[in-house]
Amino acid sequence: QLQASGGGLVQAGGSLRLSCVASGSTYLIFRMGWFRQAPGKEREFVAAIRRRGDTAYADPAKGRFTISRDNAKNTVWLQMNSLKPEDTAVYYCAAERSVAYGPLLSSNMDYWGKGTLVTVSS
Repeated sequence: QLQASGGGLVQAGGSLRLSCVASGSTYLIFRMGWFRQAPGKEREFVAAIRRRGDTAYADPAKGRFTISRDNAKNTVWLQMNSLKPEDTAVYYCAAERSVAYGPLLSSNMDYWGKGTLVTVSS
C-alpha cells in the first residue's frame, strides 16, 4: 500500500529526499506522514501533511525538513536538509483515514510502508 524510498548515507549538513507512493484504496487516505526509529529508541513522529496541504512537524524537524504531497500522484515527499548524525534512523511512511490535525500518532495509523534507512555521518 505504501512504498518508501530515498534513504541512504549522507554527511552531516547534507540533504536527502524521501518519497512515499501510495497504491490501492488511496481515496481512503487523508493524512500521510513520516515516523522514524533510531537504534534503541522508540518510533517517533517526524512530519505530517493533510490532503489539503496543512502540515505538522516534530520539533527536531522544524526549519530543516519539509513535507509535501501530490494527491494526483498519491505521493508524499520529505525533503531533509542540514542533516545531523542524530537524524540517523529508519524512516517509515504512514497514512491514516483520519481528518485530524497535528502530529500523527503511530497507534492511529492505518497504513505503513517498509522503512528506509537514513544514515548521517559526522
